[in-house]
Amino acid sequence: MKWEGNRESDNVEDRRGSGGGGGGFGIGGKSIGLGTIVIALIGSYFFGIDPSVLLGGGGSSPVVQSQAPAATPANDRQTSFVKTVLADTEDVWTEIFRANGGTYVKPKLILFSGSTDTACGTGRSATGPFYCPGDQQVYIDLDFYKLMEQRFNVAGDFAKAYVIAHEVGHHVQNLMGITDKMDAARRTSSESQANAMSVRLELQADCFAGVWANHANQARSILETGDIEAALAAATAIGDDTLQRQSQGTVVPDSFTHGSSAQRVRWFKKGIDSGAVGQCDTFKARQL
Repeated sequence: MKWEGNRESDNVEDRRGSGGGGGGFGIGGKSIGLGTIVIALIGSYFFGIDPSVLLGGGGSSPVVQSQAPAATPANDRQTSFVKTVLADTEDVWTEIFRANGGTYVKPKLILFSGSTDTACGTGRSATGPFYCPGDQQVYIDLDFYKLMEQRFNVAGDFAKAYVIAHEVGHHVQNLMGITDKMDAARRTSSESQANAMSVRLELQADCFAGVWANHANQARSILETGDIEAALAAATAIGDDTLQRQSQGTVVPDSFTHGSSAQRVRWFKKGIDSGAVGQCDTFKARQL
């Protein structure tokens, strides 16, 4: 992925080395995550957030213990990468919103280690990257990228950019009013129905990530040979069926909250092939 030398966003806050808070996720913000990979690998059916939060209940998230974070230079290469990718999403979505008569409100991205306070409660590294609608911020512990490489053999800058673009996709959903509609619908739904709605929400965020990649490549030629394959490998690695098979040996479709590997690949490809937001309406799709 060609990114070095491109514009960097000013909307990144680096909290690494500052420590973090305690406690579980609250129910106020309803965070939306790419996938709680660590928790999934040790046996949870759910990932992205505490399932009780997603369904509107109480409870707290499991915790993976980690050492106190060491201070990290704010100008390291990974930080520059994150700032550049976020800037690219800002440019793409600002133009898409403008072309459709809207105004794109840029989210802030928070880098943290271990845990950090959010409007959705205490965010933890074990949750993986996530978006909090309550404060319109994306949260990521960059150790997640090491996990992608070590546990799932997924590497490459574009695969990492896909992670950020997916979470920004949730921000786009929030701005479009989709998140509020889904939260309202889930409050009156059964657990399996709520899970099914969550899958459609996540697959749409995958599609939006593809839309970003399409427009960014047209404008700045960011893609190199193998980049799309790397992103598809990342989507495959974090599919519900793949994670459940690795963590517990069986697959329970009714508990899916993010979609199968094949579904995540299909919707990301749909976004990157078309570059059209209108092609990402997972809620009207008969087949995911």
